Amino acid sequence: MVEWGALHALWEKWASACVGYSDAGEPLRAAILLNNNCNMEVSSSSRYLPIIVEQKGTKLIPTDVRQLIESVKQNNLHAEFFFIGASKYLVTSVHDHWYCARCVNATNPAGQGAIVVQTAAFILVTIYEGSIGAASEAMAATDYLMEQLSRRNL
Repeated sequence: MVEWGALHALWEKWASACVGYSDAGEPLRAAILLNNNCNMEVSSSSRYLPIIVEQKGTKLIPTDVRQLIESVKQNNLHAEFFFIGASKYLVTSVHDHWYCARCVNATNPAGQGAIVVQTAAFILVTIYEGSIGAASEAMAATDYLMEQLSRRNL
């Protein structure tokens, strides 16, 4: 059972240090924590849509990440393009349940990337701007949150 208060406190502490504008020193432009235990039936009401547990740096609604969650759950994220809002991504590398992707329609000349990590309870998506150096910093920031979630059994 997830302790939502502890999760929110952990998220706020991590996001305030890691998510913002890259020229301000934060490694991530945006981060989204999704519920991996939600019902993905296409049938009817909004209660079946994916639940966005936390987000910073973006204002997504459940329909913006529905295709991403379905691809992760079907284990074919690496086989096709996926969307986060209007941004279209292509997975470039996979390690266990970690997916690294590049945005194919980025307007930033340096490019944009995303890291998607799946756990039993959550799907964490972090978005960064830039190339190899930025990707390394984003990976470290993402790994830090995943380690904290794991330590607290969240």
